Amino acid sequence: MSAPTPTKTPAGSPAGENGTPGGSGGSGRPLKYRPSGAGKASTVGRPHAAWALPGVLFFAFFAVVPLGLAFYLSFTSWDGLGDPKLVGLDNWQKMFDDDRMVQSLWLTVLLTVVSWVFQTVISVLLGVWAAGRQRNRAVLSAIFFVPFLLSSTAIALLFYSLLDPNFGVIQKNILGSSNGAFLAIVFVGAWQFIPFHTLLYQGGARQIPEVLYQAASIDGAGRYRQFYSVTLPQLRNTMTTSTVLMVVGTLTYFETVLILTKGGPGTDTAILPYLMYEAGFKSYDFGYASAIASFLVVIATGLSLILVRLTGFGRMRSTREGM
Repeated sequence: MSAPTPTKTPAGSPAGENGTPGGSGGSGRPLKYRPSGAGKASTVGRPHAAWALPGVLFFAFFAVVPLGLAFYLSFTSWDGLGDPKLVGLDNWQKMFDDDRMVQSLWLTVLLTVVSWVFQTVISVLLGVWAAGRQRNRAVLSAIFFVPFLLSSTAIALLFYSLLDPNFGVIQKNILGSSNGAFLAIVFVGAWQFIPFHTLLYQGGARQIPEVLYQAASIDGAGRYRQFYSVTLPQLRNTMTTSTVLMVVGTLTYFETVLILTKGGPGTDTAILPYLMYEAGFKSYDFGYASAIASFLVVIATGLSLILVRLTGFGRMRSTREGM
């Protein structure tokens, strides 16, 4: 049905007469203009739950269900054979009474902090530099991303060969000392993940409005002052995202430790994920291993929520970075 065409009111004729737009047949009631398609609910711009259903099901099947199973097993005694037997809080009590657990927790926190500082500083500097007017920017971005495409196992095997005391590049037993092994783990993790975080900061820096730099330049700010007063504050939301990913990634860092040091020398690099591996696949105590895994999930979730809360990331409303 086509839209109705309003009737023209003759000159000098009062509104509301002769079926004019001012009324209906002299009744004094105003005519209601109903365009074509009126009364139909518009769905433009309205999200439908059905669109998100595949992603929700995928997440539930590969994340929520395994987490729920691990949490259940943390209250059981199970060696991988037969049926799990409920033991209540025995595994949790054992975990908090274990001296190795305290040392492992400290090593995990230390590795997380050192990795975050090292990776964040380099990623921010490289990302801001790559966001500038560089030649072959696409090529640089592709090169930055290559290490992230490799598996952690392949990277760990590569560096294990390079650090071999007999046939490696340095020909020194770096992995044989506590400090050397710890720094090697930090360096290998940085080599793998800095490219990804560099791309995050590059994208964030390119979204900063140019007018902010122009205003700072008019006020007499140099390049370094613009970096500290304009670039870094505008990258705070990107930094929050990067930090959450780094923290969660470090708390699940396992392959590199297993291949490079096997928790050694001694137990000097036995972080929580490696302790979980030993409990499950060396001692076959899957209940205790599940308790450690559940504890890791609680730590990662809690730290992520605290970061989001403190930085105000969840209150961001602008599509512009940092605004």
